[in-house]
Amino acid sequence: MAKRMTKTERERVSRIIKLLDNEYGTEYRCYLEHNSAWQLLIATILSAQCTDARVNIVTKDLFVKYPTLESFALADQKELEQDIRSIGFYRNKAKNIIACTKRLVLEFNSEVPESIEDLVSLAGVGRKTANVIRGNVFNHPCIVVDTHVKRISKKLGFTNEEDPEKIEYELMKVLPEDHWILYNIHIITLGRSICTARNPQCEICFLKEECPASGFYKKK
Repeated sequence: MAKRMTKTERERVSRIIKLLDNEYGTEYRCYLEHNSAWQLLIATILSAQCTDARVNIVTKDLFVKYPTLESFALADQKELEQDIRSIGFYRNKAKNIIACTKRLVLEFNSEVPESIEDLVSLAGVGRKTANVIRGNVFNHPCIVVDTHVKRISKKLGFTNEEDPEKIEYELMKVLPEDHWILYNIHIITLGRSICTARNPQCEICFLKEECPASGFYKKK
């Protein structure tokens, strides 16, 4: 859709955006609990292939044990592995968190950088994590492509791509810039409650008449 959007397609996108706004509101919110930019960065690194709910359980005690960026940078890797053991890929994540925080302390004056180039240069940080930080901390319009956004955007016909970065750029062409951040928030909520991966409840979805994958789609 992104390459050649017709007037009809643009109107459908507008209807979808309006339906999402009406259902979920327009308030920005982050599902990962944090009190600072560096806490969000660590939480987001931990969230890869893990639920936000599980990450929030772990970080509740983790951020008490390691109250500063410097304390993470000085952490013993084996001990940190045990602290986050209930999260998937905990060994690699512990290694990345220590390497990331050390670099933040030594090269970035203990501040989380703003540019996507600096962010993705940090251990354990890809475009998804970088965009979470840029959107939630620095209020930059950006699109976070997680599993929900990838799956549901394809159902809606917004993209046919598989690569998250390509999906990000396609969605930037499809969606209005003032909804780039909100789209991710809305789609995560939709993907967790109605359009689940295993059992999508199309019959009760408020987007069913706008979604080609629903069986209720009404082309206008």
